[in-house]
Amino acid sequence: MTIDLKDLGPGDVDWLVEMHGWLYARDEGFDESFPALVREILETFAVEQDPSCERAFIAWEGDQRLGSIFCVRADAETAKLRLFLLMPQARGKGLGKRLLTECMGFARACGYRRMVLWTHESHRAACALYEKSGWRLVRTEPAHSFGVDVVEQGWEIDLIAA
Repeated sequence: MTIDLKDLGPGDVDWLVEMHGWLYARDEGFDESFPALVREILETFAVEQDPSCERAFIAWEGDQRLGSIFCVRADAETAKLRLFLLMPQARGKGLGKRLLTECMGFARACGYRRMVLWTHESHRAACALYEKSGWRLVRTEPAHSFGVDVVEQGWEIDLIAA
């Protein structure tokens, strides 16, 4: 599988909103408030992105998108991982690890000292990948989000030590 990682381009915002909405509705039962949040995040990123310290990684195989991960600035020393998504046909082939590694490497090269992310406990494969990659679970709490009960998690990693 030859995969190219590209920055955010034409059509990516709509595709990401559609795929996040579809997959999270199918797998988690999320309502329409979730793709609305994804659109808000992406539209803000598209307008406010600082290419010197923020980046989108969209995975392409030929003319097909297979996933995404974003590195955004939380503060001068902290990057935030956002919108990590893998299409079902791309799972189990190492693409998730590659996306995570590229994103963390970009953050490190930009001088960030740490990286944080927010996710849900139900995303077991992603959480296992974070743990294997040196991330620490720092927060967990029950919540009602996107029309369902979830357990939210906060993870972080020290990029200097990792």
